[in-house]
Amino acid sequence: MEQFHATTIFAVQHNGGYAMAGDGQVTMGNAVVMKHTARKVRKLFNGKVLAGFAGSVADAFSLFEMFESKLHEYNGNLQRAAVELAKQWRSDKVLRKLEAMLIVMDTNSLLLISGTGEVIEPDDGILAIGSGGNYALSAGRALKRFSGDKMTAREIAHASLTIASEICVYTNSNIILEEL
Repeated sequence: MEQFHATTIFAVQHNGGYAMAGDGQVTMGNAVVMKHTARKVRKLFNGKVLAGFAGSVADAFSLFEMFESKLHEYNGNLQRAAVELAKQWRSDKVLRKLEAMLIVMDTNSLLLISGTGEVIEPDDGILAIGSGGNYALSAGRALKRFSGDKMTAREIAHASLTIASEICVYTNSNIILEEL
């Protein structure tokens, strides 16, 4: 049975702004676009945390719920919630089979969480995941580096995902963007 996959999430911290964008495409296998307007970026914990997923849709929804539960358990401490989710994800035999990745951010941290137990904080305040992630990451780094104060985090996130959608066949231009 083929799985549904959702791709390309981009997050950036820039000049005191915090933004995360995701495209709307959900693909079944390698050949069929099943949905154009999926919402893969969400605000959690009373709007104080942004989270976005790439990978299997059902797995990602399970991870969203688990991560939000960890946020509540650790009173909004993003780093602690991320580490605890990664530990649980890696050590549980059923969870270990989940095929998704998460990017989470608040006004203090930006983190990538994977099922192999990784919790990674980027050096440059930019993260991207999914099949179009490297395209969005490259565009975002260039925009952040060379725009100076001319672009906001929101503008960089939107432009980076737009560029990725022009290159990656698994990424569309129906962009959902959230800010803190």
